[in-house]
Formats: sequence, C-alpha cells, structure tokens
Amino acid sequence: MERQGKKIGIMGGTFDPVHVGHLILGEAAYRQFNLERVWFMPSGNPPHKRDRTGGATDEQRVEMVRLAISDNPHFRLSLIEMYEDGYSYTYRTLEYLRKQYPDTEFYFIIGGDSLFEFNHWREPQRIANACHIVAAVRNQVSPEKFDTVLSDMRSRYQREFLKLDTPNLDISSRHIRDMILKGESVKYYLPDPVIQYIYENHIYGS
Repeated sequence: MERQGKKIGIMGGTFDPVHVGHLILGEAAYRQFNLERVWFMPSGNPPHKRDRTGGATDEQRVEMVRLAISDNPHFRLSLIEMYEDGYSYTYRTLEYLRKQYPDTEFYFIIGGDSLFEFNHWREPQRIANACHIVAAVRNQVSPEKFDTVLSDMRSRYQREFLKLDTPNLDISSRHIRDMILKGESVKYYLPDPVIQYIYENHIYGS
C-alpha cells in the first residue's frame, strides 16, 4: 500500500498488448507533474471493449505489463480493476481510490482519442471530480483542436483537464496485433521482454 500525501499517476487500459506509447506517456506524466509513482492498471472487463476475440488472456496482459515496467523504479502494477465483478468502470475505481487514499492526488492519464470520447464515458462528471485528467495528443489531432477540446472540457465539468507535453504518438495495440498476425517485426514498438513473451506463448497468432 502507498503511504498517503502523494501524487499518483494512473495509466489505465486493456494493454493488449502494452506498448512503448503507454510507457512514454507514463514517464512524461511522471516528470511533467512531479508524480511519485505511476500505476499501470489493466482493465479486467472494460465495457467499451466487450469483444476481445484473438486477444491475450487476462493473465497474459498482466504479465506483459509486469515485464514492460519491471526496470522502471517509479512504475507500479495495480490489479485493482483486474478481478472486479461485472464491468470495470473508471468512476468506481477512482472513487474507491479517493476513499482509500484521501490525502493523495490522482492524475488519470489518457490519450487524445479517449479525451474526444470522454463525454460518452459512464459518469464523466464523477470521473472529473475524482482526479486530475491528463490528456496526450494522439491520432494526428492538431494542437489547436486539442486545446479547444481541453478548454471545452474544463468549462463543461468545472475541473482540471491538463495537457501532457509529448510528441503525437500514433501507436495502437490493435495495429500491433495486426502486425504480429501478419508476421511483421514489432521491434521498438514493444519492449524486448514483451516481444519475447508474446512469441514464447504464441499470442496474437504469433
């Protein structure tokens, strides 16, 4: 358990598989916002990704995250959402963490695509109330459009929406899965231990 009075970043996602884009965002947030830890939190049963045919098992996704972050002293693996009953909802997780760590500020790190979909998440106001939302540009969104959406979110929810200063990283787990299925090299897209684990365990048709 983490002691209280900290600033903790949360990187949530299915991580199917975890890739260098996730790690870069986590490290950038750690440095930009002076975080003490970044928790990588695999989702057990996300409602927006109900059909995960051809994906890794829960145990494999967890192990890939463990391997990916093992050499970073300020990254941690969190299994809070992994074994929930029913669907994993972000607002429930964040409100639970606020109760468990009332003196800790949480920084929830998302990509630009998630920012544009945020209004359609379950209970977006409760999410915004429970954390600082940190968003990174993604999928070739222009800086002007991104800043406009951030401003609109701040006005709508009356909470902090922060911009993460990183390059526009257009990397997706779906694209990486397709590359592996086609037999293409994914070197530098994934940490080497994760690549080795995928091929040793014949994940994604490897």
